[in-house]
Amino acid sequence: MDAGRANAAAMFDLRPVGYVIGLLVTMLGFAMLLPLVVDLGEGMGHWPAFAESAMITILVGGILSLSCANAVRQGLTIQQTFILTTGVWLMLPIFGALPFVFGATEARYVDAFFEAMSGLTTTGSTVFYGLETLPKGLLLWRGILQWLGGIGIIVVAMVFLPELRVGGMQIFRSEGFDTLGKILPRATEIASRISVIYVGLTAICAIFYMGFGMNPFDGTVHALTTVSTGGFSTYDASFGAFSGPMEYVATVFMILAALPFVRYVQLLNGSALPLWRDPQIRAFLVVIAFAAGVVAITLMTIFPHNPEQAVREALFNITSIISGTGYASVDYMGWGSFVISIFFFVGLIGGCAGSTACSVKIFRYQLLFASIRAQLLKTRSPHGIFTPRYAGRPVGDDVLSSVISFFTFFVVTLGVLAVALGMTGLDFVTSVSGAASALANIGPGLGDQIGPAGNFSGLNDTAKWLLAAGMLIGRLELMVVYALLTVHFWKA
Repeated sequence: MDAGRANAAAMFDLRPVGYVIGLLVTMLGFAMLLPLVVDLGEGMGHWPAFAESAMITILVGGILSLSCANAVRQGLTIQQTFILTTGVWLMLPIFGALPFVFGATEARYVDAFFEAMSGLTTTGSTVFYGLETLPKGLLLWRGILQWLGGIGIIVVAMVFLPELRVGGMQIFRSEGFDTLGKILPRATEIASRISVIYVGLTAICAIFYMGFGMNPFDGTVHALTTVSTGGFSTYDASFGAFSGPMEYVATVFMILAALPFVRYVQLLNGSALPLWRDPQIRAFLVVIAFAAGVVAITLMTIFPHNPEQAVREALFNITSIISGTGYASVDYMGWGSFVISIFFFVGLIGGCAGSTACSVKIFRYQLLFASIRAQLLKTRSPHGIFTPRYAGRPVGDDVLSSVISFFTFFVVTLGVLAVALGMTGLDFVTSVSGAASALANIGPGLGDQIGPAGNFSGLNDTAKWLLAAGMLIGRLELMVVYALLTVHFWKA
């Protein structure tokens, strides 16, 4: 009985959670000093917004971490890990929104929070118009939010989600990162390896952008939002301001960012074979090639596109949507309902697990199809033994159950969120595409209001709060958030 009380007390001890959140909030505050320096250099007097925001953020984060430092242990309980994972993505946007409130946008807090949540979850939906007129510090801050969110979700996907057995992610626990009982120490080790690759990929992307004609500032910001598959741009026209060869550069780096970063770690360790043999990588590339090919053929046969333009625009925009980046080089709403349908469903596929990409993820579809195939074979041969396999290995019932649960929750959440948005007064297309965009962290929706040529500023406040909640739920793979809402979680 005493042991049970001790475990319960450990579970409800939120000090280890508060310590980590406090440290991350403090780090976010120090990150605000970068755009502060940029605004100082610009000489337009916008730097005080970041000075005030950084002061508040560092102060609150520092006090929180110091007050909880006496409870730091080697590891976290499962319950504490669930709370930490959700708490981080809830707290950081609260403070990340401050520069938008104090800065030149003078945004209402609902808009500022929406923008910060969209940034940190790498969704890429925006409520701001006239981006070209905003101070460079704010534009850089939007890019920094997405860049931090991108590396953060890689660590979550490789450390926390496999440990929490969320959405079938436990199948990746054998990838050389066993974290059982050592969540915080292993997170530090993995983050250090990933950080080197992430920073290097971002720097190379920026160099290529500048080499193809972007100025240093645009090249830096777009590198931050490309490698994070976030999609924030420095122009209202998004990537339409850089049409041409630059689209090929962006396409390459969006694909690289949507591949599993653990494969890059293995590649640097001298093992290239896992990169070529990974079934999700092969399937991801096949889907991009097929979807882009269909769209390119449609553009050449129905619209006045020459072959190179058709291939370039189809490849760029398909890659942008499937990776969850959300850049748009053209207003593809004018490409007809058939192409728009392709974009909608491609956005619900997503990239690879352990990458910065968003949405359902390609491996879950592979596991689902493997399970369906095994069931069909068993129906034909009732006495046979047919085991679903992934990458040549048998898949356990717990993984399949987790994947099926994820799909169920995803569809139900999508429906509930779409209905809730409709009840706020939004039309059907805006409600459904907005719900899908938020939950899959894609960025633009469909229609004239939130499509690639519009943004989310015209939505009512209730819709913005609902969409921000959808971004959080989708970015954390649904079950992490939903587990906190069950009575069993708090009684366990």
